[in-house]
Parts: sequence; structure tokens; C-alpha cells
Amino acid sequence: MVSRSTTRGTARAAVVLAATLALAGLAACGEQQAGGPPVTSSSSGDAVTPSASSPAAGDATAAAEQSITVTVDDGSGGKQTWTLTCGADGAPGGDHPDAANACAALAALPDPFRPVPKDMACTMVYGGPQTATVQGRWGGKDVLTTFKRTDGCEIARWNRIAPLLQPGQPVTAGTHAG
Repeated sequence: MVSRSTTRGTARAAVVLAATLALAGLAACGEQQAGGPPVTSSSSGDAVTPSASSPAAGDATAAAEQSITVTVDDGSGGKQTWTLTCGADGAPGGDHPDAANACAALAALPDPFRPVPKDMACTMVYGGPQTATVQGRWGGKDVLTTFKRTDGCEIARWNRIAPLLQPGQPVTAGTHAG
């Protein structure tokens, strides 16, 4: 025979466990929009790959090697291409219309060109037909990646570096460096 106190203790433990799991699930959902930890499936398939001659992370030479070319397609056939260089001292260069703001936005992120993880759950929202390609070297790594606005994860990824892709635009509130 099971005592009433054992039954209550088991029920209480089950409620605590259910509440903990519910909170963990909500935390994961809240972070997914801002590029948080992976939850389930979607991917951009792009890569930022270390070069064979890449200096170690934190090396001053890695910070000096920051030169990229950005091509933005507005979705209706209009394309714009800019170059952007960001010196180790933060000095902007190239023909990007808002180089200082773009360099600052990229410098604030630990991995600005990171793709959406393949197992990330993303909201099914459409942000527009715009696409952008970024190519060059950033942080001692070769970069070749594409940005798009086809779902919530990709929109958040675009918004994190909005000053690079849409000169004059601030980083959108609600996104973070993650």
C-alpha cells in the first residue's frame, strides 16, 4: 500500500518537472528568433571557413584582415555592390556608403557571418525577396555566405548585420549577437 505522503511527493515532483520542462521550452523558443541555441531543422548551408594560413583567434593579424565585398539584390533585379574594410584599430574603409556603422555592427558580433544552424526551428514568416552575398576575409577566415529574408531565423540573421546590408539602418531591436 502506498502512503498518501508518497503519492503527494510524487505528484509534486511531477509538477515541478513539468514546470521546469515548460520553462526550458519557452526559453528555447524565445532565443530561436534571435539566433539562440538550435532547436530543430532549417539551414542556410553557407560557411565561414578558416583558411589554411589563418592566424589563431585573438591574433592581431586576424583582426587586421577584414576586407569584404557585399552584393545586395533588392529582389526586383536591382543590385548594389560595395567593398568594406575594417582596420584592427576600427578605422573603416572601402566604398560602402556607411562604412563606420557597418564596421561597428560587425565588430560587436563574435561571429557575424555564422549561418543558421541546420537544426534550428524557425518561424514561417517572409521578410521579402532581398538577398545578399558577402565574400572576403573577416577575422582571419575566408568568408563566402548568403543572407536572405525567407524565414524568422534568416530575417534575424539579416537584421543582426543590417548596417552592412542596408546602409543607414540600425541593428534591429530584439536581435542579439548570438
